[in-house]
Parts: sequence; structure tokens; C-alpha cells
Amino acid sequence: MILPKLAVDAVILSQQELAADVFRMVVEAPAIASQAEPGQFVQLRLLTGSFVLRRPVGIAEVDEKKGTISFIYRVVGKGTKAFSELVNGEVVNVLGPLGHGFDMTAHHPLIVGGGMGLSPVLLYAAAMQGRADVLMGGKTADELFWEKLYQPVTGQIFCTTDDGSRGTKGFTTTLLPKLLQDNAYDLIVACGPEIMMKGIARIAREHGIRCQVSLEKRMGCGLGACLSCSIDTTNGQRKKVCKDGPVFESGEVFA
Repeated sequence: MILPKLAVDAVILSQQELAADVFRMVVEAPAIASQAEPGQFVQLRLLTGSFVLRRPVGIAEVDEKKGTISFIYRVVGKGTKAFSELVNGEVVNVLGPLGHGFDMTAHHPLIVGGGMGLSPVLLYAAAMQGRADVLMGGKTADELFWEKLYQPVTGQIFCTTDDGSRGTKGFTTTLLPKLLQDNAYDLIVACGPEIMMKGIARIAREHGIRCQVSLEKRMGCGLGACLSCSIDTTNGQRKKVCKDGPVFESGEVFA
């Protein structure tokens, strides 16, 4: 059953800077928290200022008992800058949950994330209750502050950095083939830069392992009406990231 989308005014309970220009916002939205699935997202709207369009943000954490959801986002423009300046007690309008999430039936999945792509897969890691391992990549060790967030909810954590300051020197695709050779993973879940996900999809295909990817596109409405997030799939069909995704089978979007 597809549940109706909700638009609620949510009170901000906390706003924390996790790293330079990276924030975690926790809001009270019990109705959305009770429906949200790993891989889904919401559209946030400021109730003050001159911002008209909503901002799509992946759902990073859910606490159904407290009725809260959280988002981890990077300040990249005027809109996210305005979000980062909100304080406890202020209100944002939250539309969601939106889109389709990840397959939850895997027994031993591997999560692969790079940069802010590690935000929307955090909820999936928690839902797997320790059955998932994580391969995370960043430019430097400072970008892998994610380890502290993933350690309580996941199995093994593997790290790569471009400069070799943490874990294996190189990209996630540098270490991925060895991990697939040494472990019996039955699903890869990936989110991050498109070039990284294309490489992961190729390696997964070479090893005969199913792979799902979470895409990020600019979205005007998040409901499939404005067509701003339309993409071409490998079979020639046009699909909308907001409504048909954001999670797709890798072979559907990457040849």
C-alpha cells in the first residue's frame, strides 16, 4: 500500500555542525517518522525568507519512539546556508516521505558511499541491524567523520582516502574488488558521486552481484509533476528520479 505524502510543519529539536559546513538537523515529525523507509527523502521548505522552491534531502535517521527524523546536509548555497542558521524551536515544512527506498531483503549487503552520499544510506545501515558492512571514501581522513555515525549500527567499516591519510589510498573502487572477493555479499547499495557509482556498478556486474544506486538530481516538486529530475534509462525509457527513484537497479541507469 502506498501511503499518502504528508506536508507538516516540523519543530527543529537540534542543529549540530558535524564537520566544516556539514550539519545534522533533527526535527519532530512523528507521522513521517512512522512511514519513512531507508532510501527515501523529503522536500524541505523554509517558512521565512524569499525561498520558493523546496530542497530535497535524504532521510538519514529515524526514531519512531521519539517521533523524530534527521537530515545530514552540506552547505552549498543560499538555501542550505539558511537552513544551517535555523535554531532549536524554529520550524521547517517537511513534505514526505518521497520516492522508493532500498531492497530490505538482503542478508549481507555492502554499503558503498562517498562524501555526502553516506547520508541517505545511514538509515539503511541502521535498518540492517549489523548485517551490513560499509565501504566509505573521502578525499582526506577529516572527511570520514562518518565512521562515528556508522559504528553503532553496522558491521565492518572499510575506508579509503584519496591521499592515504585513512585506510586504503585511492577510491572506493580501488578496494571494492578485494572486498567482493573476500566476502559473500548478496547486495551492494551505493550512493555518492555519479562517476563513483558507475565504477561500482561495473565492478558489481563483473562479480555477478546485484547493485542498487541512489541518484541525486535537482528537483522542483519531488512529486513527479515538474519533470526537472527526468533521466534516460538504459532501455530508452524516461524516468523521474523523485517518483521512480531515487533508488534504481544499477543496470537500469548505468550501462
